Order: sequence, then structure tokens, then C-alpha cells
Amino acid sequence: MSDFGIVLFTLQVAAISTIVIAPFALALAAWSWRASGVTRTIVDAAGTLPLVMPPTAVGFVLLELLSRQHAIGRALDSLGVDILFTPAAVVIACAVMSFPLMFNAFRVAIDDSNARYFDIARTLGASRSAAFARVTLPLAWRGLAAGFILAWCRAIGEFGATILIAGNIPGRTQTLALAIFDRVQSGQSANALLAYVVVIAFTAVIASELLSRAQRRRLAR
Repeated sequence: MSDFGIVLFTLQVAAISTIVIAPFALALAAWSWRASGVTRTIVDAAGTLPLVMPPTAVGFVLLELLSRQHAIGRALDSLGVDILFTPAAVVIACAVMSFPLMFNAFRVAIDDSNARYFDIARTLGASRSAAFARVTLPLAWRGLAAGFILAWCRAIGEFGATILIAGNIPGRTQTLALAIFDRVQSGQSANALLAYVVVIAFTAVIASELLSRAQRRRLAR
């Protein structure tokens, strides 16, 4: 696969994984927002866990769950669904590893949205879901967008979990991070791929920072 093909595959996988986890990250962040005490602590810890675990450890857990020795893997196999060492495995690895960044960014954005407006909407007759969708989310959208971008950027750089459950198969599961590793191991130049990564990551981080600053300025008014 050409360098452009590797970049395109990585961007596609990162986009799919980010879109897939967004509803779950939002739901968990909303739960954390309305929870308190021990419940909130447990929810926050669960959402952040993949971030503090070694990526290879997360990859090993996923490998065990998706293998035929586990009930999930056997169920998928009985349906004729192959996950391990396929592009789907790359999506899963990227999704799991980028989830904590999205969750934490979403949680902060929602926490900063000012619950008073949500409570006012509730007193005016709006349901919890309607008040959250029509009041809280519009107030927090910049922070949510920043979290989306950060998670997408993290997915682009995912390596440890991916190599365990998807391998490093050129033209099939090889992402930018895996291709750079492969070329360094074989003594080839990885400068072009590194340049792609730097440009993509730099652009994404700047966009996320601009959104975060806009959110902070709005809240400071």
C-alpha cells in the first residue's frame, strides 16, 4: 500500500471509531454529570480506565474477549463474524483506546454548562432528555467538539492494542503508527509517514485548543 493509502486508511478507521464511541461517551458523561458520591467516582473511573492501563494490556483483554476461547468470540464465530486481524479489529482497538479522552472532554464540557439552566428547563415542563438535548448540549457543544477531535487524533496514533488484535498486515490492518514501526524495524525511512502524523496531529490539537478556549471565554462572560 502506498503512503497515501496508509494515511487514508488510518483517517477512515479513526473517523469510524470516533463516531462509534461518541454516543456511549456522551451517555456516560451525562450519567456522571447527574450522579454524585461513590456512583460518580465509579463511573468516572470506568470511563477513564483504558487511559491509565498499558495499551498492550488493553489489547490482551480484547484479544481474550474476541478469541474463540471466550463466550463473545464463540458467539461471533457462530454467526460467521471474524474480528481478529481484520480492519474491524483496528476500529475496535482505536475506539477503546480513544474513548477515555472523549469521555473526559465530554464530562468537563457538560460539567461547565451550568446545571442551573437545565434545572430551569425542567421546572418549565421539559423532560430530562429534552432539557439535556435543547439546553445542556448547545451550551457545551464547543467542548464536545474538542473532545471529538482529541479522540480522533488519539485513534490515529493508536499502536499497542492494535498490533495485538489486528496485527500489522500491509494493505489490510496497517495504520500510520504500525507502518512507522515496520519501516524503522526494517531500516527504511519513515520520514514521510512521520510528517503526515505531525501535520495531522498538530492541526487537530490546534483546532481542539481553539474550541476549548472559545468554550472558556463563553463561560467567563
